[in-house]
Amino acid sequence: MAKTKARKTQDIAAPIIHGAEDLPSVTVDNYNIELRDKDGFIGDRARKSAFLEKLDDWRKRVSKVGDDPLGDTPTKDLSKKKIDALLHGDDKEAAALVMGAIDDFAGELTHVLSRYLKQENWKHTERIVVGGGFRESAVGELAIARAMVLLKAEGCKIEVVPIRHHPDDAGLIGAAHLMPAWMLKGHEAILAVDIGGTNIRAGVVELRMKEAPDLSKARVWKSTLWRHADDTPRRGATIEQLVDMLKELIGKAEKAKLIPAPLIGIACPGIIEADGSIDRGGQNLPGGNWESERFNLPEELTKAIPEICDHPTFVIVHNDAVVQGLSQIPFMQDVNGWGVLTIGTGLGNAHFTNRNAPEKPKSKNETKR
Repeated sequence: MAKTKARKTQDIAAPIIHGAEDLPSVTVDNYNIELRDKDGFIGDRARKSAFLEKLDDWRKRVSKVGDDPLGDTPTKDLSKKKIDALLHGDDKEAAALVMGAIDDFAGELTHVLSRYLKQENWKHTERIVVGGGFRESAVGELAIARAMVLLKAEGCKIEVVPIRHHPDDAGLIGAAHLMPAWMLKGHEAILAVDIGGTNIRAGVVELRMKEAPDLSKARVWKSTLWRHADDTPRRGATIEQLVDMLKELIGKAEKAKLIPAPLIGIACPGIIEADGSIDRGGQNLPGGNWESERFNLPEELTKAIPEICDHPTFVIVHNDAVVQGLSQIPFMQDVNGWGVLTIGTGLGNAHFTNRNAPEKPKSKNETKR
């Protein structure tokens, strides 16, 4: 089930909670929609591996009557760069085959979006931004644009656009939008972590609020990546490695005189409870059992890093699709309701309503007054 906004709303002045619905600039209407059809979760149709399945299917059909235009390399071993090169290369048959997979995948993405847009919290959506690793490729961008065209052809007037930042950066930058402005005031940076089923990325987000108080100029100053899927660590070893990554980043920031606020924003898959625990959806996290009642990520981190720059550490956790979406807040001020999809190992999703509705242009009569 999705995490949906409860009837009771959190007071903005109240203590900050994990997985909050009411954030400083937006209301999180819902996230982690889990719609099903006869074949299972519909989101599985638009995950990153679904595109590779489409591509592999095209290769098998074509190779029945001739040579495979993509050669002998198994589909699973084709990198995003290689597939993009095939799309733009001189071999037009190979490019056409990739285009066939793009079109099929875009059709599935359109179907998923159509189902989401029928949900109560998504009915007034004006724009959807698409992030995740798949977006960071020419193939991904074409599939996103094709899905928007297909939606418009069905009479759905909605924008579907790639996320503005590199998806890896968006998953860190969005953490700054979890905090109210007063927590960031006087600080130049925060620490952020994006935990996924394959990688963990930690970084220092430079806020640059003097240049843009709305955080539109925020950027990742330094980051470090650990591909934990190669090491298959236990949960405890994962936390130890993450702590080491954060301590190293704190040291680099202090050395560069970029003093971070004593804040760590965490993006994590799953349904996040108010105490920072994971209710469900954390099954792919390293070591397993992240949903245990005896495990609490914020508590583990504050024990290991009790202070940052001589101030008590504060950790805030939210869903990874929510956090990636939050990075786009400065660029969504011309709409009211908007959503985010993250195409990666799975399909993440979230929907937001801006707290400050965009001003509508005045009519000629109002202007004359």
